[in-house]
Amino acid sequence: MASDVPPPELLEEILSRLPVKSLLQFRSTSKSLKSIIDSHHFINLHLKNSLSRSLIIQHKFDLYQLQIDDHDDFSKSMMIPLNHPFTTKITPVTRNRTRTMALIGSCNGLLAISHGQLAFNHPNNPNEITIWNPSTRKHRMIPFLPLPIPDIMESDNINRCCLCVHGFGFDPLTGDYKLLRISWLASPHNSFYDSHVRLFSSITNSWKIIPSMPYSLIYAQFMGVFVENSLHWIMTKKLGGLHPSLIVAFNLTLEIFNVVPLPDVHNSNESFEIDVDVLGGCLCMTYYETTKVDVWVMKEYGSRDSWCKLFTMVKSCYDLPLKSLRPLGYSSDGKKVLLRVDAEKLFWYDLKSAQVSYVEGIPDFHGVMFCVGSLVPPSFPVDNSKKKENRTSKSMRRDDFLSRGFKLRL
Repeated sequence: MASDVPPPELLEEILSRLPVKSLLQFRSTSKSLKSIIDSHHFINLHLKNSLSRSLIIQHKFDLYQLQIDDHDDFSKSMMIPLNHPFTTKITPVTRNRTRTMALIGSCNGLLAISHGQLAFNHPNNPNEITIWNPSTRKHRMIPFLPLPIPDIMESDNINRCCLCVHGFGFDPLTGDYKLLRISWLASPHNSFYDSHVRLFSSITNSWKIIPSMPYSLIYAQFMGVFVENSLHWIMTKKLGGLHPSLIVAFNLTLEIFNVVPLPDVHNSNESFEIDVDVLGGCLCMTYYETTKVDVWVMKEYGSRDSWCKLFTMVKSCYDLPLKSLRPLGYSSDGKKVLLRVDAEKLFWYDLKSAQVSYVEGIPDFHGVMFCVGSLVPPSFPVDNSKKKENRTSKSMRRDDFLSRGFKLRL
């Protein structure tokens, strides 16, 4: 009876809390459910209400999904092999040291993955990138962009090579998923050359040139960390000397680089390093000293005063290589933090007791990141009615951004 059918708003709310697998099954049962589930409005509502999260684990050229239950108990979860877009392209011939696969980033249930060279000596060396939703199995390939370098093998200095890193994120103002590429020439005789920055837009399906940044990346193989519509790396004004490490952000809306203010860290003249991650949706900084590691969280993005020291691990108290420690995420109840160490082991850190417990049953891995279950397609539709409003408000967003007190570096 018609009276037994819930109102459309209530039906959408109920459906939005279901896992993607169930929704894909319901989608094929009726035209009305298909219309609801495929709508832009419902995709956003489901993303907002999604209760499903999993770990995506990379082991060499293979990807696995490890579902996380409400009790954060990995022992009851199975590592499910994923048939990723590059699976058919990876053969015994390509599984060699000159080719690699990397997890670039995770955003709104989409993964950016690369498959190509570790170091490049020709503009057209293979380097494929795809944006993929592991829940729906849909993907799109990013148009190939040659590297802005000469054919190094035909130059006078064949020891040079080109390195590049990427960052993947979402611009909420335009509804655009963007991919940033930073590339540069490296040589043992001339440390680093000027970088070349390129930005890909999923709306235009094209790359554009971004003015070069006045910084150098400290960690050549690290991908950008996405927080608050910006991608973050650890950089310095130039390599060598006594220049301090900085957290440098690229704002995907304004398409400019800026320096994120660091917390007041009272260092006792010990040697130290910093890393940047995302933890619970907040920018996270790991501060490594000789004898300990501090993990800081920026509660209000852009505000220096909002930095809060979450916890400290003293080297003498733990049988762990703390130099390689990186935070991944909170437990469901927020009382523990999942950490990776040596880029191949996982363990929980209890924020109250300061005790650690290893996650058993996971083989050594080369990459790991959280991913939410979503229906977001790799080619997300844009509401045309908002385009005019977005163009008008972009200058307002710039003024609001500048008022935060960031130190800009154009």
